[in-house]
Amino acid sequence: MSNFQKNIFDHLQNKANINPDDVYKVADSVKNADFTDEKVVRRLVKQLAYIANKPVSKQKEDKIVEAIIKQNIPLDMNTLGKYFKG
Repeated sequence: MSNFQKNIFDHLQNKANINPDDVYKVADSVKNADFTDEKVVRRLVKQLAYIANKPVSKQKEDKIVEAIIKQNIPLDMNTLGKYFKG
């Protein structure tokens, strides 16, 4: 693991209280995932919310799922962050 990766995982562990092993499990589970399948995408959103210990409202979940399925996902972090904020 590079220093960059270690720093990211340390940050996740210390600031967001996210276990790096959980991140690996989710990443492994989506390697061959069909991101046009609503059930698959919804399950992923719920998994990520759970490991981050961040509640996601049904409305917000619907918006995220729709954006992923329609491949309308913003590439810049500021816009992407708006999906997860109030």
